[in-house]
Amino acid sequence: MKKIILILCGITFFQHAMFSQHSDYKVVFDITSKDSSSQQAVVREVNLIKSGNPDAQLEVVIYGQALNLVVRDQSSQASAIQQLLALKDVSFKVCAFTMKRNNIDKSMLLPGVEVVPDGIYEIITKQKDGWGYIKVAH
Repeated sequence: MKKIILILCGITFFQHAMFSQHSDYKVVFDITSKDSSSQQAVVREVNLIKSGNPDAQLEVVIYGQALNLVVRDQSSQASAIQQLLALKDVSFKVCAFTMKRNNIDKSMLLPGVEVVPDGIYEIITKQKDGWGYIKVAH
């Protein structure tokens, strides 16, 4: 009887650990590259994660030369980004400093893309809040 109780407790603990891990899936992606393969990679990774774990919270922070990823009429990933933005807990955020430096205003961004005052600070804040971090580069 003790063995059965121990086995059931072990299974319950294992299931709880598995579900807890999935419900706390939070990742911030850092992209600064105008390279199309890097931009495709971040879109692909967000898609893969969301298809495997729909409850994952994912944020892509864009700054530097990656600005064209989210500028209307410049983005080669526009339709894929729009589909991702329609999903729960997916966001694309662009640095206001980068926009100012490149003379881009919010009306020029893809619909649903958010502006943050400072892309680096956004990433640091997410990490401080326990989010995982991935630098996207090729």
